[in-house]
Amino acid sequence: MRPEAPGGSLADRVLRRVLVPLALIWLAGSAIAVGVAYLFTQKAFDRSLLDNAYLLASHVRSEDGRVRIALSQPELAAILQDPMETMYFALRGPDGVHLAGERGLPVAGAAGAPGHRFTEFTMRGLSLRGVTLRREEPAPFEIVVAETQVGRAVLMRRLLAYSLGPQLALLALVAWWTRRAVRAGLRPLGQLQRAVDDRHANDLAPVEVPGTSAEMVRLAGAINALLARLERSVQAQREFAGNVAHELRTPLAGIRALVEYALAQQEPAAWREQLERIAASQARASRLVDQLLDLALASEAEAGLRLETVRLDELIRDAVLRFLPAADAAGVDLGARGVDSPVAVHADATLIDGILNNLLDNALRYGVAAGAVPPAITVAIDETDAGTVLSVQDNGTGLPGELQLQLMRRGAQGEAGALLGEGAGLGLALVAQYARLMGAAMELGSGPGGTGWVCRVSFPRAAGGSA
Repeated sequence: MRPEAPGGSLADRVLRRVLVPLALIWLAGSAIAVGVAYLFTQKAFDRSLLDNAYLLASHVRSEDGRVRIALSQPELAAILQDPMETMYFALRGPDGVHLAGERGLPVAGAAGAPGHRFTEFTMRGLSLRGVTLRREEPAPFEIVVAETQVGRAVLMRRLLAYSLGPQLALLALVAWWTRRAVRAGLRPLGQLQRAVDDRHANDLAPVEVPGTSAEMVRLAGAINALLARLERSVQAQREFAGNVAHELRTPLAGIRALVEYALAQQEPAAWREQLERIAASQARASRLVDQLLDLALASEAEAGLRLETVRLDELIRDAVLRFLPAADAAGVDLGARGVDSPVAVHADATLIDGILNNLLDNALRYGVAAGAVPPAITVAIDETDAGTVLSVQDNGTGLPGELQLQLMRRGAQGEAGALLGEGAGLGLALVAQYARLMGAAMELGSGPGGTGWVCRVSFPRAAGGSA
């Protein structure tokens, strides 16, 4: 059972990140819309209330210094008639004395200032909104007109219902569509999860995921690249195990045969001879194991190899000095050419050391085995238009072209190795592998005049050059 993520599913998190801000924006927009609607509703009702006040004020007369309203009761009722609201009015003199209409209506603002002012108040348990209109002609007076706010409340409820209702429906539609789109967009992720869950541990084939988005293509590509690296690693382990089982069988069988033969002898001189052969066989087996490990490590290092600028001339000098005692003991003239000036390449120093070690070891074992007089091995650096060439050459009998190609395959020893009973044919395979990892090219050929053979490793100028 797969553990559930603490934050829930990705679809739910995306929906929350999208819908919650959307709902908050909708809420803020609705509040602004309601506020604007309330403001204009108030203005419309207040304008109607002020028109009634002006209409009543137009009928106010002044006779003998007294202010009165020249309207009969039916006419007043017609002006103040409203199908939904209850309306009140009052007429006051300049000193605030009540002259006509409803007593107790308050005056909005300070008396004595011309113009009109609105106010809200409560009278007899009713919530009223009124306007006070002050006029100076024909004599100073004030008209107060007030009405209940039932119509305002009803209109606001209708505005809310007609505006917020459709918006709520649209929000629900957007939420449904967003949820559907998010789940459809994340469906390939679920397909990728099921493809990985249902896969056998040994199945490292690429995962097929429909490329619905650039992110899914990149994710699938990253997973497939990881599977490819795992497949190369597993293949390297399998090859290493197969190489060990195959290559060690012969030397171990030889050591066993030598031991059995020595045990059957009675002479100490025969024992010594067999022990020397056993020691030589053990050394060859140890070298074989080292080469097999180098091959496995080379395959493992392919993914994480980092190339840098290294001094090729210094590496060659170190390798020549390292092999000089063995060359002197074998009577071989070991030298270097082209290392007098600094030469830099873009490569890995460890892999170049591995190339030099294998090429020099092969040259000492096989290249001078035919008895060339005097035997010589030369390590050289040559600069060409294409780049820098590292070469190791001997002056032995050389090999035909078909055998040179055969030597680049694992397990191919060549005639000298087969006759000497040494090696396992892994040295040149290692050199080819190391060169490939560094972006270089390996080439086998014959020396000048067809004498001896030479192995060249070419580093492209785009990756390195002379210092």
